[in-house]
Amino acid sequence: MEEIKTFKELTREVVERGICGKCGGCVSFCSAGELNALKIGKNELPQYINEENCLKCGICYLICPQTDTLDVEIQKRFGWKPPIGDFQRIASAQTTNRRVKDICTDGGVVTSLLLYLLDNNLIQGALVSKKTGRFARKALIARTPEELMEAAGSTFSGSLHLEELGGKYTTYTPILSTVKSLEKEYLQDMAIVGTPCQINAIRKMQCLGVLPAHLIKYTIGLFCVENFSFNHVARKRLEKKLAVNLENVVKINIKDDFIITLTNDTTIHVPLDEIHEIARPACLACHDFSNEYADISVGGLGSPDGYTTVLLRTKVGVEIYDEAFHKGHIRETPMGDMDERLERTTILNKVVSFAKAKRTRAEKRLSELAGEKTFEEKT
Repeated sequence: MEEIKTFKELTREVVERGICGKCGGCVSFCSAGELNALKIGKNELPQYINEENCLKCGICYLICPQTDTLDVEIQKRFGWKPPIGDFQRIASAQTTNRRVKDICTDGGVVTSLLLYLLDNNLIQGALVSKKTGRFARKALIARTPEELMEAAGSTFSGSLHLEELGGKYTTYTPILSTVKSLEKEYLQDMAIVGTPCQINAIRKMQCLGVLPAHLIKYTIGLFCVENFSFNHVARKRLEKKLAVNLENVVKINIKDDFIITLTNDTTIHVPLDEIHEIARPACLACHDFSNEYADISVGGLGSPDGYTTVLLRTKVGVEIYDEAFHKGHIRETPMGDMDERLERTTILNKVVSFAKAKRTRAEKRLSELAGEKTFEEKT
């Protein structure tokens, strides 16, 4: 057996290389949590409080989205295959709920699926994120339809509105620490909506039997090119480049490009290449665009305005989608004169193209980091 890698190796391989996603999983699920071995320290990065208290169990290393020790086992469990993982079919859909449609980012499918699950007592709640101010967000356990509606729209992903944190603006909201609180809340049968790195960490915890990940019954994963992080100086530079005041931004979305909606309903489209410079460093080393291990993966890419692209991956994902569809909670886009198979192929090709581009970018970044490390070792 390979020697167990601990937080010491995680620090060297992930944190010090600048690819830590700041998800908080390693600290939240540390088996030595009561011994105060780890904490979230400077710049929201994990660090030792007392290394001697570390139990050297390796859980922190294994569940980190940026490590690959469990990749083979997870791929086997989910029948992963290139280029975007396994899926049973693809659809373009939207909510039938007028209220949801008015506040959603794309087609409102995520909100309607969660409402369906909650209304039919299939879940006791859902882990989402809620906007608490123009640039403020927090993780939330939504237990009622009203709470789900309050968190509807871009706020589900933890990746589309800005939060001022530690002198920086970030579009990423950690939700894994909230998972830790599920048992204390006496909740079971939960749904979670998250980015690829967050769903990846959940799947790793389920693979290892790390509690309370077993309470997550349904996973809805969001397409994710990248999240953003920038300070005040970079903000001013970005505002000048885009000719907008971020205070006037009411919605941000990513489809074929970066889409900004302002308070006056003006929409600005920005090529993705122009906003990569403010991407979080961890995102540049992430290879998962389409949320390959979720039950259902969703995003606006490929679908017409007002619709959500939906990848139905697992058996449970297909079941809840079909039930919600047949009971009238969601509907699929009419094909019109275009052949349905051609339409689905066109959407799928876009998803595959983005997935390949992100994987190529990640491989390039990791190769660069490996080269830097080798150089440091030589010197």
